[in-house]
Amino acid sequence: MLLNLSNHPSANWSAEQTNAACNRWGGVEDLPFPQIPPTWTTDEVELLAEQYVVKIRQLNPLAVHLMGELTFCFSLVAKLQQIGISCVASTTQRNTIDNPDGTKIASFRFVLFRHFAELYPR
Repeated sequence: MLLNLSNHPSANWSAEQTNAACNRWGGVEDLPFPQIPPTWTTDEVELLAEQYVVKIRQLNPLAVHLMGELTFCFSLVAKLQQIGISCVASTTQRNTIDNPDGTKIASFRFVLFRHFAELYPR
């Protein structure tokens, strides 16, 4: 299965995104994305990423859909790729409407899952 580690539960995904995940990985399970304080040090983020590697290994996914705080994602992708777990991000088409009062309305349409570049050869 695809493990969804993001702030967007798969129950809220579009039919296109859910179908793409199910067709490619057989299903989707959610692991809520952690709250990462902006005051944390790099060492604290690294420790959290190591804790998530343990959680993810126990779930044994075929791949991890990873979207969220950038330094955590970068660290976790590197660690997961080192142990042979593939990581993907979802891509979307962004459509915006600019209102006369300066506000914007944005909607996003799922396009595809994109693999993170391989950081470490297997």
